[in-house]
Amino acid sequence: MDDAQRAVYFINEAVSQNELWILTDEHGCVMLNTEEEDCVPVWPNKEFAQAWATDGWQACQPEAISLNKWFSRWSTGLADDELAIVVFPSQDEQGLVYYPDELEHELKQKQHQHSINKR
Repeated sequence: MDDAQRAVYFINEAVSQNELWILTDEHGCVMLNTEEEDCVPVWPNKEFAQAWATDGWQACQPEAISLNKWFSRWSTGLADDELAIVVFPSQDEQGLVYYPDELEHELKQKQHQHSINKR
């Protein structure tokens, strides 16, 4: 999958499972630096997060965050700290960079579609 396909997969899985995954270490949430942004990486499930945690990241632990908690605390906190989000990076793909409001919009839009389809 390329970055765009991985982003779609991430959005679908996060909404379906009502959670997303980050990696943490003794200092808190793992951060990545792109050429332009400081980012928090997120994954659609524990297995993908663990698979990324190689080389210097082995001590990191996957942590689930409910979408409600993400919307109520993380989106605003990341925006306030001027941080971006890199969605579903892998060993081979960098992942797409989203700003917190963009990712929240995508997730909420998919939640809305998901709730309509359940009817």
